[in-house]
Amino acid sequence: MQYFLYTDAETDYLKKKDKRLAAAIERIGPIQRSVNPDLFTALISSIVSQQISSKAGETVWNRMCSAITPLTPQALSATSEETIQSFGMSFRKARYIQCAARAVCNGDIDLDSLRQKTDDEVCRILSSLPGIGTWTAEMLMLFSMNRKNIFSYNDLAIHRGLRILYGHKKIDKALFEKYRRRYSPYGSIASLYLWHIAGEAKT
Repeated sequence: MQYFLYTDAETDYLKKKDKRLAAAIERIGPIQRSVNPDLFTALISSIVSQQISSKAGETVWNRMCSAITPLTPQALSATSEETIQSFGMSFRKARYIQCAARAVCNGDIDLDSLRQKTDDEVCRILSSLPGIGTWTAEMLMLFSMNRKNIFSYNDLAIHRGLRILYGHKKIDKALFEKYRRRYSPYGSIASLYLWHIAGEAKT
């Protein structure tokens, strides 16, 4: 299994920028979050998992991977929407998945080229696919491309982590941007710790 890569240099930088985050980093210690460097399977997995629980998403994903081996753009393009839907998802999601597979097969989307694009370019290109929005593109940049400065305004758990860590009742856009600037260029590493803090509060 591969994990998101970061070093003490990044956490040391964040600790110097923010005392409360520094205390959280010291208390929590290093965080290991698994990554999937294969952009296509990461993209399809993200569509599968949209708006359902992690457990449900894992169940549907495992069914798909067991039935379609290997899970390639060509194999998915040749699979009917009805078959994809039968793994446990809506027809809309099945259509999104087939559209993504066909876009890759047809060359409309060159996933490998995304690694050389800016964050904004990656968001624009991926968001051209049905069912893919900014949040999904940002998660792919973080957990497939290992980009270090992803800090998603659309992520509810990051908002929750910020509220808990700093005692805010609400995080508006302006306040969120203040933290984005503070954590830059290591917003991804700050995100890992805020997710952890948000998760602790649920247990």
